[in-house]
Amino acid sequence: MNVFHIVGARPNFMKVAPVMNALKTRKHVVQTLVHTGQHYDANMSDVFFEQLGIPAPDVNLAVGSGTHARQTAEIMTRFEPVLLERQPDIVLVYGDVNSTVATALVCAKLGVRVGHVEAGLRSFDRTMPEEINRLVTDQLADLLFTPSEDGDVNLRKEGIPAEKIFRVGNVMIDSLVKLLPVAQRQSKNGLPERYALVTLHRPANVDDGATLKRLLQSLLEVNRDLAVIFPAHPRTRQRIADFGLNAEQLRILDPLSYVDFLGLQSRATVVITDSGGIQEETTYLGVPCLTLRENTERPVTVTFGTNVLVGRDPDKLRSELSRVLAGQAKKGTIPPLWDGHAGERIAAVLAD
Repeated sequence: MNVFHIVGARPNFMKVAPVMNALKTRKHVVQTLVHTGQHYDANMSDVFFEQLGIPAPDVNLAVGSGTHARQTAEIMTRFEPVLLERQPDIVLVYGDVNSTVATALVCAKLGVRVGHVEAGLRSFDRTMPEEINRLVTDQLADLLFTPSEDGDVNLRKEGIPAEKIFRVGNVMIDSLVKLLPVAQRQSKNGLPERYALVTLHRPANVDDGATLKRLLQSLLEVNRDLAVIFPAHPRTRQRIADFGLNAEQLRILDPLSYVDFLGLQSRATVVITDSGGIQEETTYLGVPCLTLRENTERPVTVTFGTNVLVGRDPDKLRSELSRVLAGQAKKGTIPPLWDGHAGERIAAVLAD
């Protein structure tokens, strides 16, 4: 069996590693790793392959950045001849990035089976490009691997036959479990005793100057009570410069490797983010998470975990941060099947 894995952005790398490692033990499986090049900065890509034990990509489409339409179209154009030449039995796509929906579309038109890892997640907010990617990919996929019960429910409501749905748990947690001991051995030199770890990258938060300015002002307020460490996505750093905003008092870092970031996360007093994956990781780690969004496609992190949605309301951010600093942070539990074995369950389904 020839299995293609599609990756393009850093969240995909943490998801593909456990599946590839689990399939290594299946002698009849040949694996091909296709990197679309959606993220092409070395700090955003190469170091992840090294730390997660992922082999160098067999194919790199090198599409680079662009608008959603341009990037999606470029991925489709460059992926189609690879698919026709190599003729895989199944293509596994991960998460909700443009690479996921673009390659799933090509496969569907050529009659190649698709498995979607992290299927069924819904924010119910179609202003998010990722939501469109999720909806389309799940309608095209032949095998849908969900991380939690809400994913199953969403898919059944959308008419997906039950026999296509497999609840396997969260593959991102597989990578976290594997590398957490390494991350926690990282040096603490130069770190404050208590700090807020911040990430911001969603277009709704960084592409509008007024919105980004309000969020940075809120973070400057946080910085008065708690040191802010802010590994900035290249997109976010560029927007701060484009809009001429002042963030000098915050400790802004270049993007970090997975292990370095995980170490920071595990020790943080609180994480402030708009990232989906970080909501999951903080839930597993038991670290308070304040999410700068009005909704989440990962509601299990709110119902089970440590996540609180604060939107873009500075008053709510301030009040929830006060609760954290007072030792009254939300306590959470780890959702079912977030146990480090999701990749093995996916491999078992594919082998069957």
